[in-house]
Amino acid sequence: MTTQLNTKRGIARALTLAAVAAGSLIATPALATPHQGSLGNPSQGDITITASVQARARLTGLSDVTFTNQDPGTAAAKAQDVCVWSNTSGKTYTVTATGDGSSSAFTLKNSANATVPYTVEWAGTSGQTGGTLLAASTASASFTSGAVDQTCSSAPSTTASLVVKIGTTDLGTMTAGSSYSGVLTLSIAPL
Repeated sequence: MTTQLNTKRGIARALTLAAVAAGSLIATPALATPHQGSLGNPSQGDITITASVQARARLTGLSDVTFTNQDPGTAAAKAQDVCVWSNTSGKTYTVTATGDGSSSAFTLKNSANATVPYTVEWAGTSGQTGGTLLAASTASASFTSGAVDQTCSSAPSTTASLVVKIGTTDLGTMTAGSSYSGVLTLSIAPL
């Protein structure tokens, strides 16, 4: 009698799981009903566990940029390699650069409030000295990260290049002996 009852329960459970599986192919994913344990030694039950994460990105490896005693007759450019990580299926992301000048402009300012513009470029691979010109407060086109982990602690150690430039015309407007500074904010959005 017990064997027949267990067989009927097993068949009923198999039919229930088959119906749930068939329904999940048609509609939204359905979870199997937890199977409660029956009296026994041991008593066994089972549950379904699901998990998901939100889209995220991370930017690490940034360094401040300093142009010291720059010859105003020679364009200034500084490139640095950084790590960008994205957890989307394609590991894609966009970059939005924002300066602290008027209307988020990329400008440096001295103590007399004189300003000088600079440009910002981004390359989707490291080791570059030029890249896609970024417009202030505007998301770039899509880039793809090769990062394996959030901080590039395992190879590759960097995945992109940030390039800051000041042209000779703009350098020529700067006052010698005066220090100019500004803040550049970079925002990485996963796609």
